Amino acid sequence: MNMKKPLTIETICLHLKGNTKDEILAEMVDLLAASGHVRDRDAVLKAVSEREHRMSTGMQNGVAIPHGKTDAVDCLVAALGIKRDGVDFGALDGQLSSIFVMTVSPDSRTGPHIQFLAEISRPLNDASVRAKILAATEPQTVLDLILN
Repeated sequence: MNMKKPLTIETICLHLKGNTKDEILAEMVDLLAASGHVRDRDAVLKAVSEREHRMSTGMQNGVAIPHGKTDAVDCLVAALGIKRDGVDFGALDGQLSSIFVMTVSPDSRTGPHIQFLAEISRPLNDASVRAKILAATEPQTVLDLILN
């Protein structure tokens, strides 16, 4: 999958402000909405929040991958946010999450969503890549780390 399409410089935030899971979700949805790819911000937030409440998307190693499906988007959209202090996202390893990758895809499409999550997980499984992402001072640096 070409990750360059869903994840762009405009959908990367190096300094998330939220201190709770719900604040991070809202901030990430706002990032997607500002990109112009979301028709209904509230519908996207509802889809992502409902998915998160069913089962946490806090993985391990400081990474969380909140996602949802709604027809408030026409295609798969993605955002990446960093909260260096970390937020309790109910991660599998009990650690705080500091790198967040949010994806939203249309209800009617399954394949691209799963493929993107698999592709984005590869670089995030590398401790040195995660450290470089957390140290990044420019969104382009993060994009390069994820795409290479």
